[in-house]
Amino acid sequence: MISYVKGTLTAVFLDGIIIENQGIGYDIKTPVMPDRLPKMGSQCMIYTHMYVREDAIGLYGFLTKEELDTFKLLIGVSGIGPKVALAVLSTLSVRQLKLAVLSDDTKTICKTPGIGPKGAKRLIIELKDKLEMDELEEEPMREELFQEGAEDVISLTAQALVSLGYSNSEAYRSIQAVEGRDEMDTETLLKAALKNMIF
Repeated sequence: MISYVKGTLTAVFLDGIIIENQGIGYDIKTPVMPDRLPKMGSQCMIYTHMYVREDAIGLYGFLTKEELDTFKLLIGVSGIGPKVALAVLSTLSVRQLKLAVLSDDTKTICKTPGIGPKGAKRLIIELKDKLEMDELEEEPMREELFQEGAEDVISLTAQALVSLGYSNSEAYRSIQAVEGRDEMDTETLLKAALKNMIF
């Protein structure tokens, strides 16, 4: 098992890179990420996953451990292999994918080449089944965020968005863009606001 490869970046392709280490060039398939890679000839470390089938062996690489873990989740979904999993991570950031799963947003997931409405629904269902052991868990939807107490629905929703990493201004702008927000409960408003964040 190869957990990561560290060496000199010697080639960049649309769907992968080559890293040289001690005279060996590792051909690694990656998401499309030209703007995130270091300059040619620079040192580079890529987290990797080796995918083995009867007729092929592939090495897939990612700049962050979070992307690697998400890739492993994706290839565990029925009907999704490494090629489509890479397409997902080329189309959506990990955070965008999380938000789409949390808000049942099949439209966003369908932006990925190779995934239709049925595949998107299956992806959402199967990822949610695994959330207890992954960071895609619905952390902002914990029970305490939905206890209507001294703070109103809008404030609680804003707190949930901030816990996801958005700024206060981004949170309130996304909430403001939701039509009928004053008639929603916290969970419904949060899902609607998350959809605004993705676009």
